[in-house]
Amino acid sequence: MIAILLQAQPGGGNLNLLMLGGIIVVFWFFMIRPQAKKAKEQKKFIDGMQKGDKVVTIAGIHGTISKVNEDNTVQLEVSPGSYLKIERSSISLEWSQAINK
Repeated sequence: MIAILLQAQPGGGNLNLLMLGGIIVVFWFFMIRPQAKKAKEQKKFIDGMQKGDKVVTIAGIHGTISKVNEDNTVQLEVSPGSYLKIERSSISLEWSQAINK
């Protein structure tokens, strides 16, 4: 389809450029924008984590945050007296929101 749009046709060059621009706008609106919005929400969630939050990791481990460290890790209590040190980025926004409903 792009090859058809890029072929030189007399009097149709402006229309082809307009169609190509429209395709780019639709691609941005439906693909890039939602992904950027989701990444922003994930970053906000990770930055806002605090002690006592119930979370789920991307590996499916459920636990409660017992300590937020300065080195981008958290101490996660998975059962009473059992702790794991994990990266903040490994906590799933969707799954954590689902268990907190």
